[in-house]
Amino acid sequence: MQEKASQEAATHDEPIIATRVPARLDRLPFGRFHMRVIIALGITWILDGLEVTLTGSLAGALRASPVLHFSDRDIGLVSGFYLAGAVVGALVFGWLTDRFGRKKLFFITLGLYAAATAATAFSFGLVSFCLFHFLTGAGIGGEYSAINSTIQEFTPARLRGRIDMAINGSFWIGGAMGAGASILLLNPLYFAPDFGWRLAFFIGAVLALGILALRRFIPESPRWLVIHGQEKKAEAIVDAIEAEFATRGIALSAPETLKPLRIKPRHATHLSEVFRALFVTFRQRTLVGLTLMAAQSFFYNAIFFTYALVLMTFYHVSQQSVGLYIFPFAAGNFLGPLLLGPLFDKIGRKPMVAATYVIAGALLALSAALFAAGVLDARTQTIAWMIVFFFASAAASAAYLTVSEIFPVEIRALAIATFYAVGTGVGGIAAPVLFGALIETEKRGLVLIGYLIGAALMIGAGVVQAFFGVAAEGKSLESVAQPLSSDGG
Repeated sequence: MQEKASQEAATHDEPIIATRVPARLDRLPFGRFHMRVIIALGITWILDGLEVTLTGSLAGALRASPVLHFSDRDIGLVSGFYLAGAVVGALVFGWLTDRFGRKKLFFITLGLYAAATAATAFSFGLVSFCLFHFLTGAGIGGEYSAINSTIQEFTPARLRGRIDMAINGSFWIGGAMGAGASILLLNPLYFAPDFGWRLAFFIGAVLALGILALRRFIPESPRWLVIHGQEKKAEAIVDAIEAEFATRGIALSAPETLKPLRIKPRHATHLSEVFRALFVTFRQRTLVGLTLMAAQSFFYNAIFFTYALVLMTFYHVSQQSVGLYIFPFAAGNFLGPLLLGPLFDKIGRKPMVAATYVIAGALLALSAALFAAGVLDARTQTIAWMIVFFFASAAASAAYLTVSEIFPVEIRALAIATFYAVGTGVGGIAAPVLFGALIETEKRGLVLIGYLIGAALMIGAGVVQAFFGVAAEGKSLESVAQPLSSDGG
């Protein structure tokens, strides 16, 4: 109690400062520094796409494994454990990210992911597989909090939408990598049935170890440093970034011409203040964030974690060929955020987020009706998914963009974690388990019900966004959500 009181007293005694660090970051053109941030930090989405795709693509191998003998329900359970780990990891590491800084945590979370996904390769039964997959998810969930907040805080305001959308869409680069790996590693001509799937899980670990080295060159977020009373360190980082542009002959406006932000630095933000901000001050934004995240999570995890089961059960695709069908699926998912992303900056967040959600939901309902009627084959089903997820991928990416820019810097990582955790817990964990059970019945009508639930959630979320969304395009993070430390100047 005395320590807490002394921390609060120290916070109140901090002098008010006028900082131009946020404005200096927002005025920067896009450059090599931003590319380094994107490559070193955006890899998280690729790793998640790789992990999720492997779980789906390897479903047949996990069922056929002479050691594991997983059922469809077991595969759904494994997916649920991965998502449960992501929920726990997001909440724990999200709080730590806001408390101790972005940089410390994006090293810890990536290290946990690398160790856990490598351990998955040595699973000897359902319990061990679920445990290691849970820890893998915890690493990825923690990554989302640290990475999304860092990327947002370095990206110039006028480009934030399209860059964030493109990074989120890179999930599907990992998806394509996982699909390609599964085609090779599940081929019995090259690998034994119980060895190929084990080798697949080492891919993510190798990528993660390589990217750890690159992250050494990414500095701490200057916005986080300023809030926590380390203005000189923040200014030194921004000075170094600006110097890169100067060496390339790019002139920048003098810092003195920029409007300063007046804040009272703090050492920590107590949880009571976090909850008050989320559920009192910004309760309408919280409603929007929870709705968007839960809807897209159910939508995605219901279909993507079980797409291999649908192809094998209803279209009789062999387990070795499942990976081939992910490439057009992944292409639609990657191109959606990439091509539609600029419109989120030009047309605006509210109309674009609402439109992508509603269109994705309507298209899923239509394709689900065609599936139930038995008029699709494996190829046309994949084409239908490709079209649906062109819009759904943009919608899901926009959900992460939304929750990472509409809350103050002091609680940004924990806000991302909270919405990711609740959305994943409500929509993500239940969805693969539910769909695994529905597919196991081999009745198209029952699977149709699951698809229609997902469609209804997406359309409902689009309506909520249309009424209560925030127009954040082109605005600095501090103007979208004034820091809790702001002195109002």
